[in-house]
Amino acid sequence: MQTVAHLAEAIWTARQAGRTLDAEATLGTPDLATAYAIQRALLGLRLAAGERVVGWKLGYTSEVMRRQMGIDRPNIGPLTDRMLLGSGDAVHKRLVQPRVEPEIGLRLKTALDARQAPVDRHTVAAAVEGAYACLEVVHSTWTGYRFNLEQNTADNSSAGQVVIGPRLPVTDLMALDTVAVRLHDGSEHTLGQGVGADADGHPLDAVARLVRELAAFGQRLEAGDWVITGGLTKACALEVGGRLVGVFSAGDSWSVGASVLRP
Repeated sequence: MQTVAHLAEAIWTARQAGRTLDAEATLGTPDLATAYAIQRALLGLRLAAGERVVGWKLGYTSEVMRRQMGIDRPNIGPLTDRMLLGSGDAVHKRLVQPRVEPEIGLRLKTALDARQAPVDRHTVAAAVEGAYACLEVVHSTWTGYRFNLEQNTADNSSAGQVVIGPRLPVTDLMALDTVAVRLHDGSEHTLGQGVGADADGHPLDAVARLVRELAAFGQRLEAGDWVITGGLTKACALEVGGRLVGVFSAGDSWSVGASVLRP
């Protein structure tokens, strides 16, 4: 039986080489605790390679994503500095099966620790510096995105890269649940639509849950951390030579977008 360290190394090696693996043949089906142990070991390899943690992703907070991937509940995974992109940037060539999903991203101005005090949406709102239009570029190590929750969790919830787009000009973070999003291709063809409420009922509630989960691991959110709160549409393939755009809006008052390319 392979150890957690060996399984993390297999995932890391495949990702570095730009190839995919069969999830069942590689991992079998570990329990969720073991899956998170593999995820932490994988992060250790990233840190040893010079990466640093800059935040967290929330996976499967929306029903549309759970339905698409056959996953029954959310999971989490760390983000590192080398995952971050600016709007209009191209994904890394090692991402051989990238998919894109628009998400509301939040950046913290103060730390959040559920071990110190209860955390709810109001606590989170007070700790947030701003909300941003983001695109998560997911990339599964598992061939064809064939995985279960535990296999996906071990693979860092398919975290590939994250496009940090413009700040959303919201005056009240409590209204983030009403923000509409549309994912389209370069020809304006709509691929999916959603609203902020699709992320755990409210993006701030999604972050509160993350803080509570981190506390169970003896961790907290730090000042300056990014949190992407979960895909608001289904994840759509980013083809070679393609461009996908997420447009975030609130009625007729404002509309901002973020895009990503694949060379």
